[in-house]
Amino acid sequence: MTDKHRQTRYLLWGAGLDSFYITPPAEQTFRKGTDSKMDKTKAQAVIEAVLFTMGESVEISRLADVIEEDVKTTKSILEDMEKNYAKKGRGISLIYFDKSVQLCTKAETYEYLIKIAKAPRKMTLTDTVLETLSIIAYKQPITRVEIERVRGVSCDHAINKLLEYDLITELGRLDAPGRPLLFGTTEQFLRSFGVGSLEELPELNPVQLEEFKQQAEAEVQLQLDV
Repeated sequence: MTDKHRQTRYLLWGAGLDSFYITPPAEQTFRKGTDSKMDKTKAQAVIEAVLFTMGESVEISRLADVIEEDVKTTKSILEDMEKNYAKKGRGISLIYFDKSVQLCTKAETYEYLIKIAKAPRKMTLTDTVLETLSIIAYKQPITRVEIERVRGVSCDHAINKLLEYDLITELGRLDAPGRPLLFGTTEQFLRSFGVGSLEELPELNPVQLEEFKQQAEAEVQLQLDV
């Protein structure tokens, strides 16, 4: 180390900036605190490896931490990856859920995947189950009693089915007498209905709510007739 470099280091050390000291080119090494960001190609490879390994959605902020970039830059890298995956001949793509992202297979590869992988269980969503799901999606967090107040009938079966299909989940308990459970939708719900967030759901109007009530009343009458 030359006297000049030694003096520079002492000055930086005195200012509390020793970790940012840059050594001469001949002996330059990477130190903690130096600007040694990975290039975009490597960042894409790292993100792809993380998403593939996790097998589920990962928060973009966590990916940013992994590649040591800010969220804005990470989103830009993801956009470039998405464009690459969109090309013909690629069998994977990215899907977004609120502030997270997941690596998935393209829909057109499904018929080939089931030749080697077990076909996923098909969900059977009756009108009753769908109505209950709609109420939960638009009014969450919501209790069982509040759902039944909208529909006018018991919704035990529908809620149990939705829990079984992982379309809804228990969010906690309401701070009220009896501490009833609160229900809300899951990431699987977003995935199943092709939306990235609840904000993308179409607006539910009062007419649709009234239709839910009328259908529920007809359902009760049918049960009574039987």
